[in-house]
Amino acid sequence: MNGASTPQPDPQPERRQGSMTNVVIFMAALLLVLIVTTYFRAGSEGLSQAFRASGDTGLKFVPVLVIAILMMGFIEVLLPKQVVEHWLSDASGPRGIAIATLAGIATPAGSLVGLPLAAGLAKAGAGAAVIITYLVSFSLLSLIRLPIEVGILGPRLTAMRVLACLLLPPLAGLITLMIAPILRSFSNVSGP
Repeated sequence: MNGASTPQPDPQPERRQGSMTNVVIFMAALLLVLIVTTYFRAGSEGLSQAFRASGDTGLKFVPVLVIAILMMGFIEVLLPKQVVEHWLSDASGPRGIAIATLAGIATPAGSLVGLPLAAGLAKAGAGAAVIITYLVSFSLLSLIRLPIEVGILGPRLTAMRVLACLLLPPLAGLITLMIAPILRSFSNVSGP
């Protein structure tokens, strides 16, 4: 089995599933509001245009989403627990934060790839500080956005933005290391 350990079961699957259900309910309610608003503003023709536009966009993004979801599952299975604990757990400290910062910078396609990768890392056991660092890093420092930024904002403003944001991913990771124990203590307290 190539030395890869099997992923550990999620310790709180009910909570994660419940929060996802809430997100789906919220998004469905928002969609319903948009459908009703579109109908009252633009009639059935507006609804047809909106559904056509959604279909066109969906056809472009479905392959990317399917691949991203598959990547998430494979990352969870292929990352040996020992590797995650050594390199990507909160116990890895600055080393894990540095790796997450560099990985975020190198992540192509922004959140379409980054969010599923972060979810796969979380399921594989990566620490919260590492995941937060990675999320902030690809959001602020991804190399893929630099040519576009230079073209729109110019090299001077782009350089200033990158330099101003360079320490934010590691700082976010360090803050997460400090607040995670506090948040864990709150989540362990059962309410009425």
